[in-house]
Amino acid sequence: MVKSIIVAYTLWAVGGPLGLHHLYLGRDTHALLWMLTLGGFGFGWVREFIRIPAYVSEANQEGNKERKRPPTSIPPPVSPVRFAGQVCVGVYFGTVAMIGLNSLSFFYLIVLPLCVGAGVHLVSNVGQQTSDLQKTLTSCLATSLLFYGSTLSPLPISLAASVTAAKHRTFKPPRTPGSKQKLGPRLYRIGLGWLAFSAPLAYCIFHNTTATLYYLSDSIAALLDIFWFLPWLRSVLEYLLLMPYRILCVLTGGGYYEDAWRKVLEILLKEYTEREKEALKILSLGAEASLEEISRSYRELAKKWHPDHNPSKDAEEIFVKLQEAYEVLLRWHRPNRFK
Repeated sequence: MVKSIIVAYTLWAVGGPLGLHHLYLGRDTHALLWMLTLGGFGFGWVREFIRIPAYVSEANQEGNKERKRPPTSIPPPVSPVRFAGQVCVGVYFGTVAMIGLNSLSFFYLIVLPLCVGAGVHLVSNVGQQTSDLQKTLTSCLATSLLFYGSTLSPLPISLAASVTAAKHRTFKPPRTPGSKQKLGPRLYRIGLGWLAFSAPLAYCIFHNTTATLYYLSDSIAALLDIFWFLPWLRSVLEYLLLMPYRILCVLTGGGYYEDAWRKVLEILLKEYTEREKEALKILSLGAEASLEEISRSYRELAKKWHPDHNPSKDAEEIFVKLQEAYEVLLRWHRPNRFK
């Protein structure tokens, strides 16, 4: 089927950052890249305003049985834009990995370089071009040894991988004449790619639900407090911020003034974060410890490790940790936690 420039531009305007126009044109790798980066961090989406006619022409030629693609033995021309995209997306994938997967074993040796390499190869595979995935990942693993443990390691790893990918760039082999992939399997593969990318972030968010909700609630409260001198504006902002919850109430049949929101928060926040688990460990308590048990344990340990009563060299350090742990758990048990 012949692709229309008007339809492509319409999809670019409506859902460009999500790659809808690329999905329409059969550029699945480009569509996945746009979904994961929101249109190439916005810059790629804007740049495509002048690139769409070429994309449409390429898609129409792809469906032409008589079309001949350049031989794979001749490398494609070097593209500074593609190289910059490889570096940026590689760093981006590495940053996401450091946020969601840094607790895994051999993270800096295996997990991080593989994530960076996946980002670089994704950009390398856009359009008619591709690169040698094995060599790209090998360069990532080799470079990771030189920058082991560094928070800035995604950048040099991404640079090395991008250079390797550019050096081994080739054209994709031509498709079989008349072959056409169905939309269902295409969406399935794109969904798997999106899930593989978002799962670490989702795990990180839900694993630290308490801290996340505290941060969101504090941020919203601070934002609303800025407009204390304009009560009407504060009310409008509060209404807009609570709109998702209002919609949820309509869909589920609940009322806005019921205690449903408080119950949801109680369910979400009943789990301890890693910091709170560490605080329980410091005070030698279990997960079911009550506020009274926490206070009793703190008083006993504080009396034991107070620098004025304990001559040990580590007494002051342990005493400070006890105080910090007690404050963390007090916050968890505060009466207005869910109000």
